[in-house]
Order: sequence, then C-alpha cells, then structure tokens
Amino acid sequence: MKILYHYKSLVFVFLVLFFLNCKNHTKQSEDLLLKTQKSELTDDELLNLIQKQTIDYFWNGAEPNSGLARERLHMDNIYPTSPKNTVTTGGSGFGLMAILVGVERGFINKEDAFSRFEKIINFLEKADRFHGAWPHWLNGETGKMLPFSKKDNGGDLVETAFLVQGLLTVSEFYKNGSMQEQALVSKIDKLWKEVEWDWYTKNGEDVLYWHWSPEFGWDMNFPVGGYNECLIMYVLAAASPTYPIKPSVYHKGWARDGKIVSSEKFYGEDLVLDYYEHDESPVGPLFWAHYSYVGLNPHGLSDQYADYWKLVQNQAKIHYKYAQDNPKDYKGYGDSLWGLTSSYSIKGYKGHRPDNDLGVIAPTAALSSFPYTPKESMQMLRNLYENHDSLIGKYGPYDAFSLQDDWFMPRYLAIDQGPIPVMIENYRSGLLWNLFMKNEDVNNGLNKLGFTINAK
Repeated sequence: MKILYHYKSLVFVFLVLFFLNCKNHTKQSEDLLLKTQKSELTDDELLNLIQKQTIDYFWNGAEPNSGLARERLHMDNIYPTSPKNTVTTGGSGFGLMAILVGVERGFINKEDAFSRFEKIINFLEKADRFHGAWPHWLNGETGKMLPFSKKDNGGDLVETAFLVQGLLTVSEFYKNGSMQEQALVSKIDKLWKEVEWDWYTKNGEDVLYWHWSPEFGWDMNFPVGGYNECLIMYVLAAASPTYPIKPSVYHKGWARDGKIVSSEKFYGEDLVLDYYEHDESPVGPLFWAHYSYVGLNPHGLSDQYADYWKLVQNQAKIHYKYAQDNPKDYKGYGDSLWGLTSSYSIKGYKGHRPDNDLGVIAPTAALSSFPYTPKESMQMLRNLYENHDSLIGKYGPYDAFSLQDDWFMPRYLAIDQGPIPVMIENYRSGLLWNLFMKNEDVNNGLNKLGFTINAK
C-alpha cells in the first residue's frame, strides 16, 4: 500500500465544496481556507471534517427509495455478498442519529432532513416485520426481507433494538414541534409499540432470543446472555409500554443470575463485567462499547452489576494499552494507531480483539471511543488524516486496513461508519445522549430493571 501525502489538498478541496453550500459564512470560509493552506486543522475543524464525511454515508450514500442505510458501500463496485440495494436495520438506526447530528452541525438542511425521516418512517411502516421486529436486512426497493444467513430470515431483535434506539431519538428531537412533526412522532410511537419484545422470550423463558423465523422458528437458538453489545435490547424490552419483559428476563437471562459480574483485570483495568460467555476473550471487540451507548448514556449509569461508564471507558483503555504493548509486533501499532473491532479483514469479516488480533485496525474502534478516550482517539484521528490519507474516502476512513500486510479495500460498512459521527457528537455536545435519555418509556424501563441514573 502506498501511503500518499496530499492531506492538505484533500482538506482544501473538501472545504471549498462544503462552504460553497453554506450561506452567510463567506468571511469564515475565506479565513479557514487561507488557514488550511498554511497549517494543520484545529481539533474542532478536524472533528467537523470527519463528522461531515461519515454522516454523508447516510445522507447522499443512502439507498434512494427507502432512505435507509445501505448495508455496505464498496467504492470499487464489487459486491460479492449482498446486493447494493440491501439496507440494514441496525445500521439505519445509527444513521438516523447521524442525520440529526448533520442538522445540528449545519451540514444538512432541516427541511430536507425532515423529509428524509418521513420517507424512512413510511418505508418502515410497510416493510416486513416478524412479531413487530424487523429483519437484519431489507430490500430497499421493496421492503421485503433479505436473508442474512440460511435460517436468519425472520425477526432480528438486536438489529431492531438498534433501529428503535435511533427512532426514539428522532422522536424526542421532534416531539415539541409543528403538527407535521408531531404526526411523525406519532408514527414512530406506533412502530415502537408494535415490537413484541416478550414474544422473543420463546414461550416465556427468562432470556431474550436474538432471532425468530416463520419458516425455521427458533432454530437459530441464540439466547442473548451478557456481556456483549446487546444491553440496549434488554433496556428497550423492559421499557416497552405494550409488550414488556419481566425484570427476571434481564436478571436471569442477560445478567445470568449475577454471573455477569467480573473481578478480573486486563492491562491493569477492571473488566467490571464478564466477557467470557461466548468465547475465551478477556475483552470484546470495541463495538461492544458503542452500539448500546449511542443513545444510552453510560455517564452515571449503574445497576447492581456495573458502573457502566467505568465498564466502557475501561474497555477502550484496554484496547489502547494493548496497541501500545503490541505483543505481536505489528507495524504501526501504538498510541496513534489502535483499536480492534469486528470489521472487514484480510481473511474476510472478522471479530478483531486482543486475543484475535490479525494486524487489522478498524478506524471506528478508536474514533467511536471519543467520549471515553478523547486524547487517545484524537491522536488516532490526526494520524489517519495527516499521515495515511490514502485510507480516507468520500465517506471518511475506509472500514479497515493493515499496515503490517500492506492491505486495505475502499469499502464501507454502515454499522462501522454510523457510530463515528454519533459518538463524536456525544463527546462534543452530548446531543444524542440528551435526546434519548429524555424518553419517558426508556426511563421507566431503566427504573424497572433497577438502574440508577446520575448523569454528569
């Protein structure tokens, strides 16, 4: 891989295009353009740049009929697995929140954003659902389910939870708005109330199941016990005003009767919860610290099992310290190149983590950790844009790369791009956390499960 060094020209072109589309910013545009020809961008300007690029994946890169996020965008136009019109429900949940960031940052016109939300909600109303839960993939042109795997051709409760997290955030954004905006809120409320969370306990067991199919029933057989990325699913299931789960489903299923608690350390940091249920890893891929927390604010959040801020911050710190230690001596690893998560890889899609490290870095891992490790994440961001800009495309950093093996592909995944602008915004302003945590149903669910909230 030849690393190109035209960072300043890339930034210059972007800023010209961006400011040509903004009104009343002539003097600011001129000043900034002059500045970028002479020196590096400030941290805030660099954060604006990556947020604008990654939000655009969900704005201009969206599937046009549905308005939802494409599962993947390959800039080389090679799609060996899912077709280009495949939209992802979970990634679209992150995308809904990303569009809100675009509105707040002035990247997206407010009226255009509202029209996009209307298109998305209208599509979701008619799309395939299975006891209220959407499938992992939908055909963006028809709304019909697309199988994620042979037997995964029904409802996906985890992906549905990520989508609902985004929907409820949009609802809070518009709930005090115009009659038209409140009509959208009512539609979202109906979709939320139609999800039959309790159905996914498989006839009343004390655990939630990930999948159900009208053809294969419960054959996927994936009861979801913590700890992983699925905390938000249990919170929403308890919060449902129509199809709620009993608290015992959370305490016995997710928390495994208290066995979820860990007293172990890794790289000197408390693990807090047990990552060992489904594999032998001491710590999980970093997306576990992101997907449930794009809306659910871990600041001051605790229950009988964990201090959730300590949990997620420690996970990010462990990944950072692991890269500094670099036990496999991979090229480039260090304080400005770090973060392992599930992503594209040299050997296909892999769940990268310290005990399954193939030398592949996924930028979303460190960049979505900005709230937890702001200094360390900024070092990673600046390193990427200043020294490795061949790894940056029109929608921000490509999904994954390896300096060790001189490898990258110009490809994006929605579930990796989505948390980047959202978590950066939570770091900068707390926007999505503030919106989601205002939802009355969500607060009722947290109270029901025994959480305390002392947001900072």
